[in-house]
Amino acid sequence: MTALLESPLSAWHMANGARMSAFAGWNMPIRYPAGTIAEHLHTRALAGLFDISHMGEILVEGRNAADGLAHAVTVNIAALKPGRCRYGFLLTPEGGILDDLIVYRLKEDRFMVVVNAARREADDAAIRERVGSGPLVEDISAATAKLDLQGPASFSVLEAVLPGPWRRLPYFGLMERTFDGITLLVSRTGYTGELGVEIYCPWDQAEKFWLRLLSDERVRPAGLGARDTLRLEAGLPLNGQDLDPGHTPAEAGYTAMLTSQVSYVGKDGAHILREKLLPLVLSDRRSARAGDAVLLPSGRRVGTVTSGSFAPSCGRAIAFAYILIEAAGEKEFLVRTPRTELPAAAASLPFHPGGTARAALV
Repeated sequence: MTALLESPLSAWHMANGARMSAFAGWNMPIRYPAGTIAEHLHTRALAGLFDISHMGEILVEGRNAADGLAHAVTVNIAALKPGRCRYGFLLTPEGGILDDLIVYRLKEDRFMVVVNAARREADDAAIRERVGSGPLVEDISAATAKLDLQGPASFSVLEAVLPGPWRRLPYFGLMERTFDGITLLVSRTGYTGELGVEIYCPWDQAEKFWLRLLSDERVRPAGLGARDTLRLEAGLPLNGQDLDPGHTPAEAGYTAMLTSQVSYVGKDGAHILREKLLPLVLSDRRSARAGDAVLLPSGRRVGTVTSGSFAPSCGRAIAFAYILIEAAGEKEFLVRTPRTELPAAAASLPFHPGGTARAALV
């Protein structure tokens, strides 16, 4: 059996009572003693701090880096300015989703691509093949830790720890700053629907900055359990569940983001629509789970749940499900769980509309 990989904060997590579990080949904190719901609600109210060091970071730089990367991913690289980042996909040649990712343009000819942990090695190989021999491609994941500070108080907390013009940082903007001689990359991005930042720092310095952020009484550590309920309430998909090679960006609801004019790998199939990823609100607190069947009231099966959970900020259960395109306009469904059938209704996103991610700061 292959040993699980450890984050630079694993010892801290275990010493502080985290429940650890395998995730994408890593030993990661799922929750701390307060529990997932408490961590979720604290992030919505003040600030949660997440160790996301399992994610992968791939540098693409040098000659023809922009052209090569534009061929590799769906991101409109031509419209991406230095100091900004953009969400997109790595596709199969047929247009299915291999991974979702964020491309950071650090300089005119220097990019960082942030990918999911389970896809890091495969994405690195695909990007190398697709960008060609001109650019330098380097997997810097082993040297890079990632901390996510999320919640309405996150900018106020960050200002006290790391002075800077953070309130002028636009959504999906990024800045470099120095903390105790450590160079940090900070982006106004996140996976919770709340105001927040994602912070990239040297692997061996992560604990120092983690502890400094936690010294603020408004900040509490949060595990992957809360990250999952927060992202689902925000209407954000999870790769490997809501996103997969059998579905296209259009089916996942991202047609509007397919603006690149470049002939990237998978472009011809990216707009195919056979099913639609639909948000569902269930009748009570009982949750659907990935794999549960979705039926019309007549009993006809028209889809499958991909993610489901009780939503602490909504007070009820919510889910994502792929629904056949001819049934995607229906409003009422049944979700068949192993024990019962739960009434469900089509919803709008985000499930939790009170998030502060795009809040104007003054």
